[in-house]
Amino acid sequence: MAAAQPLKIRRVAGLGTPGEEYAGTRHNAGFWWIDALARELKVTLQPERGYWGLAARATVQGQAVWLLQPQTFMNLSGKSVGALARFFKIQPEQILVAHDELDFAPGQVKLKKGGSHGGHNGLRDIHAQLGSGDYWRLRLGIGHPGDKSQVTSWVLKKAPSDQQQAIEESIAHSLKAWPLLVAGEMDKATAQINTNTPPRPKPPRPEVKKES
Repeated sequence: MAAAQPLKIRRVAGLGTPGEEYAGTRHNAGFWWIDALARELKVTLQPERGYWGLAARATVQGQAVWLLQPQTFMNLSGKSVGALARFFKIQPEQILVAHDELDFAPGQVKLKKGGSHGGHNGLRDIHAQLGSGDYWRLRLGIGHPGDKSQVTSWVLKKAPSDQQQAIEESIAHSLKAWPLLVAGEMDKATAQINTNTPPRPKPPRPEVKKES
């Protein structure tokens, strides 16, 4: 009996918060990943009302792949992802969602399949709309403020330049595994993506004492 063919990634969604005032904030790491992938595939995201987002269709390895940036607010991301999945009758295992991850330092990125939403409001809604948590997630580290009460403010602010650079480097690193993702070679993609090491945070500058 022939082995089952691996399910290949056919829909890629990057999560974020729409609006110019949020464009450069940490919560939009998923949007940045989709922007980088769109540049690599030479496609342009266009408004698609039926999918509640910006979308683009690319042909990769002879297969159609859709890129999506939900234009709902973060906690309604599933409305967009679910609409696209239902229209094309896509299984959760064929969907990759790129999103910001508080539990990882800036520069760290991990690929995983399934699991809980971990309190992420975008993933929570995708779980609800797909009726399953068995989709793939690309978790882009943005760091944690250290205090739960400051999380909302943290994700809706711009990262300092060194952290921003680290996030962008993690995006570039993970995109190198794109051919594996779209070929359904998920074990190889996971091994390649999950080997990255985030840069060490810069030590604080010592205070210079002024001579009296």
